[in-house]
Amino acid sequence: MTVHANPTLAVPMAKYMRDLFPFLGIKTPERTAIVSDFLKVAALPPAQDLTDIVQQLWEMPQREYQYVAISLVEKCQRKRQTDASLTDLLQYMISHRSWWDSVDSIAHLVGNQWLRYPEQLDKMMPLWVESDNLWLNRVSIIYQLHYKQKTNAQILFDNIRVHAQSKEFFIQKAIGWALRQYAYIAPEAVRQFVDSCPLSALSVREALKHIGR
Repeated sequence: MTVHANPTLAVPMAKYMRDLFPFLGIKTPERTAIVSDFLKVAALPPAQDLTDIVQQLWEMPQREYQYVAISLVEKCQRKRQTDASLTDLLQYMISHRSWWDSVDSIAHLVGNQWLRYPEQLDKMMPLWVESDNLWLNRVSIIYQLHYKQKTNAQILFDNIRVHAQSKEFFIQKAIGWALRQYAYIAPEAVRQFVDSCPLSALSVREALKHIGR
């Protein structure tokens, strides 16, 4: 990866992420092509090696390495080269070197995982909802974003109620985002929920963006 580094691009990329992480300066299309070319030669890692590989990438300083790790997990998951233990790795990824750019992508993988292993919800969901880690809280709210008709409204609404009074921007935004997405499927249910649950102005605005009051 370092041979493809572009210091000129790295500066504004890091600034966009509030200088929380250094960057190599490799934009998404080029990074995707690099990973694709690599996997044509090396293939996807076997399930038993995935955790070690991802954690090694997660410890690398430049942010692109975390993006590569997410891509590897996504590809392995899509090929069914993962099992129930992937949830532990996803929790690690959410909880370390955390920011919205990684967490929101991982939330999609969590959603896939819990569709495949719904029995994990009873164990993991209370821990994530009540965690003092705001990123686990955020994922507990947005992991169903791509579920559409499969959305469990009870879980969605219950998890939102736990954090309805949060002052944290990333939680308020997550609540609005999740409700707005579900509103495409059940607008009246979302409208009724918003009317019955005291939410921040930001959450309400986002939730009702496409349906009004």
